[in-house]
Amino acid sequence: MSLKIYNSYTRQKEEFQSITPGHVGMYVCGPTVSGESHLGHARPYITFDVVYRYLTQKGYKVRYVRNITDAGHFEEEGREAEDKVGKKAILEKLEPMELVQKYTNLFHWAMLEFNNVEPSIEPTATGHIVEQIEMIKKILEAGYAYEKNGSVYFDVKKYAATHDYGKLSGRVIDELLETTRELEGQEEKKDRADFALWKSAAPEHIMRWVSPWGEGFPGWHIECSAMATKYLGAEFDIHGGGMDLQFPHHESEIAQSTICNHHAPVKYWMHNNMITINGKKMGKSYNNVIKLTELFSGDHPLLTQAFQPMVVRFFILQSHYRSPLDFGSEALAASEKALKRLWDAYEVLKAFSVPANAEAGDAELDEKVRKLLQEFEEFMDDDFSTAKVLANMFELSSVINSIKDGHIKKEALSAGTLAFMQEQFKLYLENIFGLKSISSGNSSTFKGVMELLMEIRKESKLKKDYVISDKIRNQLTALGIAVKDEKDGTVSWDVN
Repeated sequence: MSLKIYNSYTRQKEEFQSITPGHVGMYVCGPTVSGESHLGHARPYITFDVVYRYLTQKGYKVRYVRNITDAGHFEEEGREAEDKVGKKAILEKLEPMELVQKYTNLFHWAMLEFNNVEPSIEPTATGHIVEQIEMIKKILEAGYAYEKNGSVYFDVKKYAATHDYGKLSGRVIDELLETTRELEGQEEKKDRADFALWKSAAPEHIMRWVSPWGEGFPGWHIECSAMATKYLGAEFDIHGGGMDLQFPHHESEIAQSTICNHHAPVKYWMHNNMITINGKKMGKSYNNVIKLTELFSGDHPLLTQAFQPMVVRFFILQSHYRSPLDFGSEALAASEKALKRLWDAYEVLKAFSVPANAEAGDAELDEKVRKLLQEFEEFMDDDFSTAKVLANMFELSSVINSIKDGHIKKEALSAGTLAFMQEQFKLYLENIFGLKSISSGNSSTFKGVMELLMEIRKESKLKKDYVISDKIRNQLTALGIAVKDEKDGTVSWDVN
């Protein structure tokens, strides 16, 4: 079965055929580093990390480009064209590049915590101002942009007359012209739907560059077009991002790049669905934005506990990337238990020695197990269906545990099938899904700390200092570690 990808542009699954055989160019819109990464950033970067891993596993040489937006990301319909980085730098009393470095470092730390593979290239918007200016010049020369008071705007209406503007997002140009809000500063534009390629910088604007149109800064959309073109060419295979970027960002990218490079830029558009929290859209107005540091520490009113990065990664992979995903403490806690259960079965599987018997003792069971394993690749080839692979893994975990408990003899499976199961679990859990064990109980350091705590608790009970002994037990219980006082006076513990 060949790999099929749902193309957001055509709204159908298509057989994947890379432009250059054996090679894949993939661009994913990176973060705007004007603040700390939040829960909304977790889904796209984990999703496309798995896409990257799977394509690599299938033998492709992948050039994965994920940019850093460190300038120019302003709200197109905002009252002022304020650079988000510049605005936040003033609030935090930092130099803009100091702010950028701070939040870029924090983003990189979070990506490592999620066990994401680093991209092949991670270009920055400020490092490619020259390329953006050159691209704007070409669009002006082609007659699809115009300059006004030191700013340059893309002429959407002219482009839409001969191109499918709005096809990706499903928007109609006439509706855009009618529904775009009338806001301050719009009088510079020919039409309200036009978007900025370059903005003239007001005297107080910190981040500014010299251009043929005066000092200013780039529009948000032109940055990705310039960087994608430079590193992946006029046409590349996959462009990824969240559904919220379809309009105006990706729609604008298509228009700019098509005019500049005389070719539609992307063969397959991939978009992950959005995240809700307890059924509500995540947003500042709902006061439910959860930063990644808050997620990992549990320090947020909507969280009942801290969640390890691997739990979040596993939770995301339990749903198809195009399905809506609702976060909540209860759902994450259930995922935590499920991941531990799955990983425990994997540890048991790894410890099995492959029997010498070539034939299966139970041919029907052997065939069932082999079919479940073979479906891993079928599901992933069907638009990266990670959830279906995990469902099969849980079904196979029941077989593994039954062998461990003696309900099924290991000889029921052929040597080839057992070896195949060990191989497939390792390949998908570790290499493709990028998961790691969340059981700290395997750590010798952790065990040493727990033994020390149990000794302190035992001594405090002997001294009848029940405040200390109860505090140790209660706090460990809250962390998912059950403490049990045995009849002989010893204390045992177990990670739930």
